[in-house]
Amino acid sequence: MHVFVTGASGWIGSATVDALIAHGHKVSGLARSDASAAALEAQGVHVRRGDLDDLGSIRAGAQDAEAVIHLANKHDFANPAVSSAAERAAVQTIGDTLAGSDRPFLFAAGVAGLAQGRPATEDDASPAHGPDSPRGGSENLGLEFVDRGVHSVSLRFAPTVHGTRDHGFIAIIAAVARAKGLSGYPGDGTNRWAAVHRSDAARLTALGLEKAPAGARLHAVAEQGVTTREIAEAIGRRFDLPVASIAPEDLQDHFGWMSTFFAMDLASSSTRTRELLGWTPTGPTLIEDIDAGAYSGH
Repeated sequence: MHVFVTGASGWIGSATVDALIAHGHKVSGLARSDASAAALEAQGVHVRRGDLDDLGSIRAGAQDAEAVIHLANKHDFANPAVSSAAERAAVQTIGDTLAGSDRPFLFAAGVAGLAQGRPATEDDASPAHGPDSPRGGSENLGLEFVDRGVHSVSLRFAPTVHGTRDHGFIAIIAAVARAKGLSGYPGDGTNRWAAVHRSDAARLTALGLEKAPAGARLHAVAEQGVTTREIAEAIGRRFDLPVASIAPEDLQDHFGWMSTFFAMDLASSSTRTRELLGWTPTGPTLIEDIDAGAYSGH
């Protein structure tokens, strides 16, 4: 199958490309820079130049492919409205392009805001509707295209997709700890973060392309919930730093913009996803990665 991937040179995207090729698929990928294009070509990917704002290039890539996997995101946490608008526009463009074709359209989503006081499940619908909601309401928008003849599937990634060279949330938290000389956790540290290793997330995406029914919500989650205290303690061990609770009123000063995310309870189950796809995570756990030095180069 010819698969067009946005975000193909990114953290999850580059691993997904390898997984797709290993499954025998032909891949084309969106590349914003010369460096990204060169990296994709080295993987055996046909390069289509463009970025998340280049809707014409995204449209053309979707038209030429038998399936689309949309993983690109601006991740501009200082200006979330900008990221949300770009995300919604890309999903709208891809969905409109694929309408009536029954071609697969897999797109990235998350587990935040799905449940309170319990792990989120695949049955939990996203409460985000409309362009002014988180991620521009793109998950619900993407799933609405099922009624327009698109084989839409939501890929809900854990808040940390970890591994060596990860530059996401855990890398930022580790950098804060090193800068402050203290590995902190919010409050009593019992709020939890779901986690998945990058290799497992990529393999799930390839399996989702091949096996998931239209309208499915897949949870790329290997660990249902690692407490923020456990995360802080692992960072403290790795960098030989003291570990301490950070009071709610001091979170913003200590963690900056990360304070909102690190204080959230983002536990999530993947039981149904595993049963549906026959997916069994095999990569290291989050704590194993931290202990092994996956974040020591940041």
